Order: sequence, then structure tokens, then C-alpha cells
Amino acid sequence: MAADANANKRRAALAALEMARECVTLGVGTGSTVNLFIEALAASPGRVRRAVSSSQASSARLAAGGIETVDLNTVTELPLYVDGADEATPARHLIKGGGAALTREKIVAAAAQRFVCIVDDSKMVAVLGRFPLPIEVIPMARTLVARQLTARGGRPVWRAGCVTDNGNELLDVHDLVISDPVSLERELNQIAGIVSVGLFAIRPADVLLIGSASGVETR
Repeated sequence: MAADANANKRRAALAALEMARECVTLGVGTGSTVNLFIEALAASPGRVRRAVSSSQASSARLAAGGIETVDLNTVTELPLYVDGADEATPARHLIKGGGAALTREKIVAAAAQRFVCIVDDSKMVAVLGRFPLPIEVIPMARTLVARQLTARGGRPVWRAGCVTDNGNELLDVHDLVISDPVSLERELNQIAGIVSVGLFAIRPADVLLIGSASGVETR
């Protein structure tokens, strides 16, 4: 089963590679599907000149593949951002943050003209919430935020031992049924101590590339 999922991820990654043709600067996300995309980029020298990365882990992979990484602050235009997701809906709303890079992923997505999300078909859901919602928090606010999430019906679990690239901590919120992801994202963004929420609904993906045994579906 894992081999099948990996093959489907690779199909989506290769489809995204075709969209990155002759892209001067490319935004690159984080995660297992993106790792396959980085491998494909490295095997196609000259496809992109440089990349803006959403995590230290992806930056290291890009550098190992001979691809220069640059700070987003030095970039005036970012035509394309390629990233994965932990869950996705047909409306292109996402849950992200399983790889602990949600804040930087959200920043790069906001800067990009086009956000392409690559997933295998096991990540597709009708309603978000089967995957626990990651939330990045300021360390001193972790229990304060957890109490407020509990009051909203969630079951927050501290991802112990995990420190984000920004020096913050993560809560994974279980038992949420996210019927209105845009409204919930806006609501959670107002809680003091929350840095970023792993809902990508206010700025959803522009394109979903869904890898399956039958090929790649574009939405």
C-alpha cells in the first residue's frame, strides 16, 4: 500500500515539474511529496535558476540537488509555488503542517502568483478534519491556546519535542469537523498566541494535482 501511495505521489510531482518549466524563481514547499518533486528538479538541471524554500529541510535537499535557495525578501516576483498537503478537498481547501513548516508555507503561498498543490488520492476528503489540524504557537502561550481550542470542541495535543524553524511549538487539534474552513481559519487567527493555523482556505491552492493509479487529475 505504501509503495502504491509513493508511486501516486511521484506521478503528481512529475506533473508539477512540467508546470515549472523555465521558471526563473520557484517556491518549494515541504514534505514527502515535495521531496519527490525536488528529486525530479535535481534530475532536470536548468529547469529553474533558484528557489524560495519553506523549510530548512527543503533548503538542504535543494542545495544537495544543485539548486540555489534565496530569501523571499530578495524576490520581487514568485510565479509558482509547489507544495503538498495532509488533506485536500475538491474546493482546493487544505490542511497542512504535518511537516511542521505551516507558517513558512503559508507565507510563500501568499507571495506566489500561483499555488500548485501535489497530493496522492488518499489525501482527498469531502470535509477537512480527519487529519489533526496543526497550529503553530508561541511557546509561552501553548496551554492558553489549548484551553481555547478545547472550548471550541477540539482536542489539542502538544507535539512534544517538535520545534519549528521559527522556534515555536505545535498543537495538533483532533476531533474538529471543519465544515466552513474559511470562517474557522479567520476565527483561529484571532487567538492570542497562535502564530499560524494549518488551514489553507483563505488562500487555497489554485491547482490540485492528484496522483492515482490511473494517472494525474487536475482540479
